[in-house]
Amino acid sequence: MTRLLFAHRDFPYFAPRLQAAFPQLEIDTAVDLPAAEDKLADAEIIVSVDHTFNDARLAAAPKLRWIQTMTTGTDALERARTLRKDIVITNMRGIHGPQMSEMAFLYMLNLARRFAQTLDNQRNHRWQRWDQVRLAGKTVLIVGTGLVAEALAPRCKAFGMTVSGVSRTPRALPHFDRVEGYANIKALAAQADFLVLIAPYSKVTHQLVNAELLGVMKKSAFVLNLARGSLCHEAALIDALKTKRIAGAGLDVFNSEPLPVDSPLWDMDNVIITPHVAGSSDDNLALQWPIIEGNLRCFLDGRAGDMINRVTLKKHD
Repeated sequence: MTRLLFAHRDFPYFAPRLQAAFPQLEIDTAVDLPAAEDKLADAEIIVSVDHTFNDARLAAAPKLRWIQTMTTGTDALERARTLRKDIVITNMRGIHGPQMSEMAFLYMLNLARRFAQTLDNQRNHRWQRWDQVRLAGKTVLIVGTGLVAEALAPRCKAFGMTVSGVSRTPRALPHFDRVEGYANIKALAAQADFLVLIAPYSKVTHQLVNAELLGVMKKSAFVLNLARGSLCHEAALIDALKTKRIAGAGLDVFNSEPLPVDSPLWDMDNVIITPHVAGSSDDNLALQWPIIEGNLRCFLDGRAGDMINRVTLKKHD
């Protein structure tokens, strides 16, 4: 029998469904991979989140043949030196577009209209008015033009925004007014009212938002990071926010998570902080199940080539 380790907090939802659909499986469960280290030696399939994989855990799983990540990103697996080349890797690419787009708009609308101050005024029974900033006519620069961008761009156009994109492969894309390479990011950032980071981590995107890039942006512009904390030079961003070099930021991801309690970001009135939930939704489990079920059926049938969301790792340090 094939042994599957489901090391994720949502195993109570998935394990019974897997056992019912695949009675030939032996299923081990745990809340996460660190809690399942005693089960790694026998695991042929592991379902877990990418960031919990490391060299020691991969080395402790000699029978491993397939990893299904519960995330889209595969940063930790790309850094792993003990990951064998014959292991199939699949991810959850394609299910996060709507919820991440909605989070981007939550940031844009709240930051542009200073809604935190509006709520504070309401709590204090204070009647205070100011000119409301509209999104119509503004320019959004979307860094990363994958499936999330495909969902975000048409929503931006529906609000009457100009949409620019930065991609490793510049090309004409629906709902984008222009898409250029990373070499041109400074020129595009200088025109942007909102810079939205949804690109995967790579050597190219490492600390992409740094003092130099922030220095060319409008003072009225906002940075939104829904990708990885490592895409921002956090100290440079904090300085730009403190000195009002830019108008504000919406941040879902950070260099260290949870965000340390002493981070100055917590107390900035021009920052919205969310706890790495942009890709989450009330129907995530129902969206993830068909990917897991379909890929497992292919894998057990010996049709690994038919599995969806297969990942070709780009190794980086």
